[in-house]
Amino acid sequence: MNQQQRQDAIVDLVRRQGYASIEQLTEHFAVTPQTVRRDLNALAGEGLIRRVHGGAGLESSTVNTAYSTRKNLNLEAKRRIAILVASHIPDHASLFINIGTSNEVVAEALLEHQGLEVITNNLNVAAILQHRENFNVIIAGGQVRSRDGGIIGEATIDFINQFKVDYGIIGISGIDEDGSLLEFDYQEVRVAQAIIRNSRQVYLTADHSKFHRNPVVRQGNIAQLDALFTDRQPPEAIVHLMQAHDVALHIA
Repeated sequence: MNQQQRQDAIVDLVRRQGYASIEQLTEHFAVTPQTVRRDLNALAGEGLIRRVHGGAGLESSTVNTAYSTRKNLNLEAKRRIAILVASHIPDHASLFINIGTSNEVVAEALLEHQGLEVITNNLNVAAILQHRENFNVIIAGGQVRSRDGGIIGEATIDFINQFKVDYGIIGISGIDEDGSLLEFDYQEVRVAQAIIRNSRQVYLTADHSKFHRNPVVRQGNIAQLDALFTDRQPPEAIVHLMQAHDVALHIA
């Protein structure tokens, strides 16, 4: 078993049990405690587990990781995903871009495009795109979340419902093996649902850590997507669901 296989197996074990000690993992994988600690630190750095005294536990299903931390998690993977997404967006297209650090990286990757019309409920996305003179950037109204610059609420939903765009680029906090798309904030979920309804093509950006997180609020189902952009092969159950619903898989 190589390092990647061992770390994937650690995540699976922690998910099944809710907690695993360093002693248990050392015995289970026949490696040194130092190796286990390095694995746990790496996995915690990717947001896949929560590092606790003496071992590892699950990430919270009710509280998201701080924005400042999420912004740097798996950043290279997010950049590869963003470049791939941008390659599927033609010049002079209309699109929604919603809340999420991955989508902010997508906005950066779109800066070389021409003539885009972008409707967003993410102040950070608007700030990234505002200097492109041949872009038309429209910001949704509503309540601004101080922690990440996301705009949410009934006014946001009403605003989004005025448009029908070519592409909706959405992010997510977790993907369950039954295909559920999961988030932490029900108000954010309602805005994302409006984006899905009003997009001709729906693209989801999700690095591999999202396959091992279980937030509490259901946003929708993977069957509602046209394409998933990620950096690793998803779990087999999710791949089968995507094939059944003709959802394209793009791996950066």
